[in-house]
Amino acid sequence: MMKKIKPSFEVVEPSFGSSFYYSKYVENENNKAHLWHYHPEIEMVYVNGGSGKRQIGSHVSYYTDGDLILIGSNLPHCGFTDTQTGNKTEVVVQMKPDFLGAEFLKLKETRGIANLFEKAKYGVAFGKDTMKLVGPALEKMHNAWPLEKLLALLGILRELEQASDYKLLNAQNFSLEMQVQDNDRINMIFNYVKDHFLEEISLEYIADMCSMTVPSFCRYFKKITKKTFTRFVNEYRIVHASKLLAEKPTSIANICFESGFNNFSHFNKLFKEFTGKSASQYRQELKSVIK
Repeated sequence: MMKKIKPSFEVVEPSFGSSFYYSKYVENENNKAHLWHYHPEIEMVYVNGGSGKRQIGSHVSYYTDGDLILIGSNLPHCGFTDTQTGNKTEVVVQMKPDFLGAEFLKLKETRGIANLFEKAKYGVAFGKDTMKLVGPALEKMHNAWPLEKLLALLGILRELEQASDYKLLNAQNFSLEMQVQDNDRINMIFNYVKDHFLEEISLEYIADMCSMTVPSFCRYFKKITKKTFTRFVNEYRIVHASKLLAEKPTSIANICFESGFNNFSHFNKLFKEFTGKSASQYRQELKSVIK
């Protein structure tokens, strides 16, 4: 019997003298969040350069040339950088939704920020224009005094709530703000997929791990994530294949098998369905971006 993976609840302490947590990492120093984890704080992550995986809720995708993400309360996610990412720096800001007091987001002036925090429930990825605008401001916060840090954060939140170049990463009726045991269960599933997607994953084993029958598990997973478990696993494998296509000079057939697929034509069909292009076209288009 394989070992069951416990989900990770992260306890976040505010930075000294601050009402929120701020940290700036150089290159791949942020290696504490490699497991799926969740916390009540809203999290903002700015990755300066590099390419890697986004894993937020039931959404998995590949980013290139940096990333700017906003993640809502208790939305499970993985870290965005590792030894292979190639980023220069990474900034992480974590704040409770009411970190400035329960009434703050009810002010007329802060309605936009309240709306931004509402979008964050699904995970938000911002485009290159917004990233270029707020990325330097996030990095400058590193040397600022606490009050300057707070004012800078409010300015950044204002820019984000006005941004038009963003996309929500999970379906709009997706939400993991639920009972603690549900959050623990879904995190356990996500962690298992993260560690075993290269192998054949048995629905019976996963259902048993959750103390459910297979039909009950399938209904439960679809209700929470808005996608079937098989689709989630296949998307995870396709994103891993996308990463290998960009970074590894090996044949597409090898990449198919190195991503957990055992049927090349099935891989090609799923890859085109998921990305809108063939694997060879995807690799060709990425060459100019990741040089």
